[in-house]
Amino acid sequence: MVPSYNSQDYLHLCLDTVVQGGPEVEVIVVDDGSTDNTAAIAREYCDRYPDIVRLEQKENGGHGSAVNRGLEVATGAYFKVVDSDDWLDPTDYLSVLSFLRSNSSVDLLITNYVYEYSYNGKHKVMRYNNVFPEGKVISWDNMRSFRFDQLMLMHSMFYRTELLRQCGLKLPEHTFYVDNLVAYLPLPYVKSLIYLDCSPYHYFIGRPDQSVNTQIMIKRIDQQIKVTRMMIEAYDVYNDIDYKSLRQYMLFYLSMMVATTVTHLYIAEDKTLRSKADELWDYIKQSDKKLYAELRGSFINLCIDLAQKINPRILAHSLKLIKRIYKFS
Repeated sequence: MVPSYNSQDYLHLCLDTVVQGGPEVEVIVVDDGSTDNTAAIAREYCDRYPDIVRLEQKENGGHGSAVNRGLEVATGAYFKVVDSDDWLDPTDYLSVLSFLRSNSSVDLLITNYVYEYSYNGKHKVMRYNNVFPEGKVISWDNMRSFRFDQLMLMHSMFYRTELLRQCGLKLPEHTFYVDNLVAYLPLPYVKSLIYLDCSPYHYFIGRPDQSVNTQIMIKRIDQQIKVTRMMIEAYDVYNDIDYKSLRQYMLFYLSMMVATTVTHLYIAEDKTLRSKADELWDYIKQSDKKLYAELRGSFINLCIDLAQKINPRILAHSLKLIKRIYKFS
């Protein structure tokens, strides 16, 4: 499905690629209350590809609200979110579809994805061939350790639709950064997964108005905090997660989320915002002292604490390092 809000400048490219899946693919464009020609463009594709493309229109509720609508009406066996400013590589996309035809019961398909940097025309492929055996159905027990610069993001994941419904996935409205919830919350429900060493998803990054832009993240930091807390509240990772390797990965993901959040709070040079970092840490400590010790003692958060004590200006450089490691910009 394609969540879309004022996407007229790039929706054509996105839809031109996703319709190449042919009639076995259901392309649901959710127009989230756009005020431009987004709906008209979607209708054009509905007319051209009546057996493939459908348009859902709703009042503006944000990215999560659009994904919720797409999941509500989806009829396909697998559910994939393709943001309207991103696109799919046709060859690798068709390879994924070919594979799913004969493996229609696997809970999660993982692929590589590609960062496309708008400001310099370069790209970076995020691969997982060091973590998962290629082309083999496995459980989390068979997963190897992730490198420090790796995370499974929404762009790399094709979930079985019914699994998302079974886990009760429902994203908050009017909230950015909910893609982290899509990439995190369903994981304990996944019993079978498979990795294909191909790169269908191309993630366009570096646009000035993009949600991961530093100044925009600072303005929307309450939403980042909200998502981080939702991830922390979702599970008791020490008692709810059966697989040790999955537990370690989920702790790693939480550590990254907290590090990203507190760094933006610190570099804002606003006392009110800086106090929210302490509030977040206090919340984690009160919720789960073991989790607090784990996250506070992680390498990346230890570095942030040290930089804050030595010279807060170092944090700006720390943020650049975090974004370089995780390829956020």
